[in-house]
Amino acid sequence: MSETDADAGPGGASRTRVLTPAWRGLLLCWTTVVIALCFNQQFTLRFGVDFTMLDTEYFWALIALLLPLAFVVYPVAPGVHADRVPVYDVVLFLIATGLSIVFTTTARDSAAGGWEYSATSVAPDWIVWSAAAMWLLVLEALRRAGGTVLLVIMAVFSLFPVFSGSMPAPLTAQSVSLLDTASYHVFSRESVLGIPMRAFAELVIGFLVFGTALQYTGAGTFFINFAFALCGRYRGGAAKVAIFSSGLLGSMSGSVISNVLTTGTMTIPAMKRSGVKPATAAAIEACASTGAVLAPPVMGATAFVMAEFLDVPYATVALAAAIPAVLYFFALFMQIDCNAGRHRMVGLEPEALPDLKSVFREGWYFVFVIILLVVLLLVMKRENWAPWFATGLLLILNQAFSKERWGRRELVAFIEGNGKVFVELVAILAGVGLLVGAFSLTGLTGTLTTELLHIAGKNPLMLMLMGAITSFVLGMGMTITACYIFLAVLLAPSLVQAGLDPVAVHMFIMYWGMVSFITPPVALAAFAAASVAGAKPIETGLQAMRIGSIIYFVPFFFVMNPSLVLRGDLSELPLHLATALLGIALTCGGLQGYLQGVGDLRRCGSLEWPVRAALVVGGLMFVAPGGGLMPLSPMQMTLAALALTTPAILFALAARRR
Repeated sequence: MSETDADAGPGGASRTRVLTPAWRGLLLCWTTVVIALCFNQQFTLRFGVDFTMLDTEYFWALIALLLPLAFVVYPVAPGVHADRVPVYDVVLFLIATGLSIVFTTTARDSAAGGWEYSATSVAPDWIVWSAAAMWLLVLEALRRAGGTVLLVIMAVFSLFPVFSGSMPAPLTAQSVSLLDTASYHVFSRESVLGIPMRAFAELVIGFLVFGTALQYTGAGTFFINFAFALCGRYRGGAAKVAIFSSGLLGSMSGSVISNVLTTGTMTIPAMKRSGVKPATAAAIEACASTGAVLAPPVMGATAFVMAEFLDVPYATVALAAAIPAVLYFFALFMQIDCNAGRHRMVGLEPEALPDLKSVFREGWYFVFVIILLVVLLLVMKRENWAPWFATGLLLILNQAFSKERWGRRELVAFIEGNGKVFVELVAILAGVGLLVGAFSLTGLTGTLTTELLHIAGKNPLMLMLMGAITSFVLGMGMTITACYIFLAVLLAPSLVQAGLDPVAVHMFIMYWGMVSFITPPVALAAFAAASVAGAKPIETGLQAMRIGSIIYFVPFFFVMNPSLVLRGDLSELPLHLATALLGIALTCGGLQGYLQGVGDLRRCGSLEWPVRAALVVGGLMFVAPGGGLMPLSPMQMTLAALALTTPAILFALAARRR
């Protein structure tokens, strides 16, 4: 569930330090305390002495344990002092630790005295200046973990209340002094301790622990072997294995790049051996890994933040993501099958594949634990408890049935793996919370909502296009969660006020923030996969755009038809889903030049491209809902789609008979 999803800076220099035994030991100890603290809070154990922490005390305690370590784990610049912690970082570590402890111990005084609004008049001066110092430390930790682009954006917006009075309309608001702004950022529940940090403290930690436990108990190997046993023998089997295994593993880990580098090292060589070109193999892996983070039951950190923004259970977000994820992975599967059919690829040799029964016998408990997680999430509605019960059961079953039981080394690796991700996420989420705090303090969100609606002429489709472009651009320079939060504050209220479903709107923003992973010029997932495949990065990125092209359309479809995210009237959902699957199959056939039941479209001769274009456009019309924002009714859309695709299919069938 790593946010930056990369471990190298410019020139390949490492973003993180190799820690000395002392610092590594501190990371292990503090991570253990974080896990214990979260467990205590989620299950209301009261430390066994009937003491209950306030939420703000709990949040600051987590920050005290994790944010200072950002100055230890991340050097001032990639590759600088990569094997030791210099004196200036030790100083920053100590200051951040001390200030965080102060804010933890004064949280009750802050709540009672209303320090977030009046600290400069009621709190001691040293507390106010400490808040200003903490503001700077949060920004520096954000820069190290999230990059300079993210720092600049959040620094400007966090300062916005100070100079908002001199801004032109509609950005003008009453100015707030620098120290009052600092106090609000640090003491309120809307900024550093706001929605992003709340999501991390209440949900993300537990699911991160579960995902890491899966990783270190061998779930990755099980998922890959399971996918090979299930899909490997069929046409394009190695590529289908990549989709299946990356989808399973990525939905547990929540990290795109780590998923590419984990499953890709096995699936990409297998695809190349079966005849898939290196760039295509890398693109398939990149698309599958990107889609995996959008698939329930465990999604990236952004989904948990989304649940907090929407004030709904995480299960609501996970359920809403289910059908779009099915459509996306079905599209990938059909693209692979059509590509394999066009190029006459065969499946892998049966003797080279693992036996399905043997694979399941060795890893059945992974499936059992995931089923338990889903039941706790969706049936029992225990989202705070679900990952902890699932993790506990997984570790017990692993020790009882696995050949690779944990020892001291595995336990240390598990804690350290969690710790580094915790540090990264706290640094980013605390920093991004400053954006939310700035707009909360100035009350500017409502004004911007009205202005955006005016600019778009109250046209929701225009607002969606603006949002898609903005999400894509921001996704190239910001982490996905930061991009999502930025637009959830600035754009989502406008779309909701225009009459669109809130869950669909927030899902739309998240999807378009993910697009940059497979879209040049950035295409981080495609470029990472290209390095594994030995392919050209840009060629891989372009292939990924084509193979994963449905990701550009699905967000528009589920906003226009909220039943696809299980919202609104669900009476016609089966019909909508059936036509969507049909449309995707036709679209993929047109894109790849091979249609199921028809065959290779090259037989159409000079009319191949018109036939393929008709299938693509008609297929998308089957998926697109009629009515609402569309000028055509559902019946008219279906008839138009049939008018385009039927002649094309009939002509292709006639060409095959000739």
